[in-house]
Amino acid sequence: MHHRTGINPARRRLGHEVLLNICRKSALFSPWTASCPFRAALDAEVRGHDASLGQLTQSLAPALLQAHGMGTGTAAEMLILVGDNPERIHSEAALAKLCGACPAPAFSGKTTRHRLNRGGNRQANAALYRVVIVRMRAHQPTLDYVRRRTVEGKSKPEIIRCLKRYVAREIFGYLCRPTPPLQVAIATP
Repeated sequence: MHHRTGINPARRRLGHEVLLNICRKSALFSPWTASCPFRAALDAEVRGHDASLGQLTQSLAPALLQAHGMGTGTAAEMLILVGDNPERIHSEAALAKLCGACPAPAFSGKTTRHRLNRGGNRQANAALYRVVIVRMRAHQPTLDYVRRRTVEGKSKPEIIRCLKRYVAREIFGYLCRPTPPLQVAIATP
């Protein structure tokens, strides 16, 4: 048994060899690329699902997709989190708590600091993490923020925690802000 996955490595190799044998017996097997026809079919299916997810996400939250680092999968995850009733999320803090991106106090003796809350929706938290990592690589305002907080003595996990909260605040602005009610002009005779 593998200590992390719980799968016997010999069984995994055996399963891989069985799949390769099936592919080799297939008429579409190419020995030069060692590709399998099942792989091409699955790849085409994944591309089709990604395209339909992109269309749905674009129709529901076009402004969210324009944010830096926000991909289709991440935006879809946030739409799933918010659901059909964005009014139930009454504040930025409520969305951050729902995502697991709110700070939790972590006191140790004389040290006062905060850590990420371990609760909340883990998939939404992972989506926030992806956005933060993309921004930390290629978004100049985020790079400046990271540089400034590093000089202040913050560690990388603490900076990521702060950035997750900022991204959750930004997503709240895109998805949960209450829209003003339409004013209907009533004509008086």
